[in-house]
Amino acid sequence: MALFSIEKLLSQNEYPGRGIIIGKSSTGKSALIAYFIMGRSENSRNRIFEKFEGGMRTKAYDESKLKDPSLIIYNPYLSACGGKADIITNGDQTNTIFDYVEKGSSFEDALMTREFEPDAPNYTPRISGIVCYDYEKNDFRYKLSILKSANGRSGACSRFFYNYVPEDGIGHFIHTYKENGNPIPSFYGEPEEVEMPCCAEKLCEMCWKNLNEDNKVSLYVREIPLDGTEPKEIIVNKNI
Repeated sequence: MALFSIEKLLSQNEYPGRGIIIGKSSTGKSALIAYFIMGRSENSRNRIFEKFEGGMRTKAYDESKLKDPSLIIYNPYLSACGGKADIITNGDQTNTIFDYVEKGSSFEDALMTREFEPDAPNYTPRISGIVCYDYEKNDFRYKLSILKSANGRSGACSRFFYNYVPEDGIGHFIHTYKENGNPIPSFYGEPEEVEMPCCAEKLCEMCWKNLNEDNKVSLYVREIPLDGTEPKEIIVNKNI
């Protein structure tokens, strides 16, 4: 089966919502991570990504217009385990995962304590990823997860976990929504297997150019060389 094109998946979907892409560069020399956010409301669009030591946060672009920060202000990315793991999610479950793995527990155990967002009628899924590095072996492993309501029912959370062995030029893409709508239909099925480029700059270009112009808000891309040299990060904010 042919790999999906990131450009095509994004350009043909007006509103995938928030999305995580993790995989191995086409050169085989690095891990690549991308995370984007989109918004339909003024509150959701009024955001930027901001880097801090060991992580990245969402922040209101115009503080005077911030209405409800509960589901839109969080840390999408945190470095864990002394730089041996990267955590990327679409909500404050980033901190839950961080706390668990720092104590020697698992990604899965952390997410068993969480469920989808309480934003009826959408019940937005929580999507999460973790990348664990073995620099001595020039290798890594990654996992993805989605926590979603069971067919839109508020009292039932279905939890799905996916564990991957990296392959050159292959990644996996998961996003909160299947497409635009009212209510917005949740993502369903397995994460989409996508063709990965050579580097952070190319992945950034592929994503940002093809996200819907009206709805895109911010993009974060991280490239982690498997030889242990310094990672590269790119942040693009529509509001700056």
